[in-house]
Parts: sequence; structure tokens; C-alpha cells
Amino acid sequence: MDIFDKVKGLIVDELAVDASLVNPDARLVEDLGADSIDAVELIMTVEDAFSIEISDEVLQNIKTVNDLVSYIKDNQ
Repeated sequence: MDIFDKVKGLIVDELAVDASLVNPDARLVEDLGADSIDAVELIMTVEDAFSIEISDEVLQNIKTVNDLVSYIKDNQ
């Protein structure tokens, strides 16, 4: 399973969205409906799943699924 597939699964579980909506260009807030609480819970889940830390500064720049996947790839 690659990073995108794992992240996709986490997003589907955390945000309760249809898997078909989760693609690299999907925006977490606008397209997938994440509010600030959802985003925090998702990031905590991602941090646990990949054993990484995502700072608040970095989080502000993560807008799309691909932004999140790229950050994980660069920081694992």
C-alpha cells in the first residue's frame, strides 16, 4: 500500500466521505468538508499512522490531499 492509499483510507474514515471523492487534488476543506476539528483529528491520525509530527505552521500550508502525501513522503 502506498502513502496515498493509506492517507486516502484515513481520510475516508476520519471525514466519513466517499472514497471516490478523495483524489490528490481534492482540497481537505472545500472538497472534502473538513472543519477545523476534523482537520486536527485527521492530522493526529496521520501523525500516528506515519510516526511523524506536523507542526501548526506546516499544517496551514496543507490544503490538498497531495500536499499531505508530499509532506509525509518528505518527512518519514
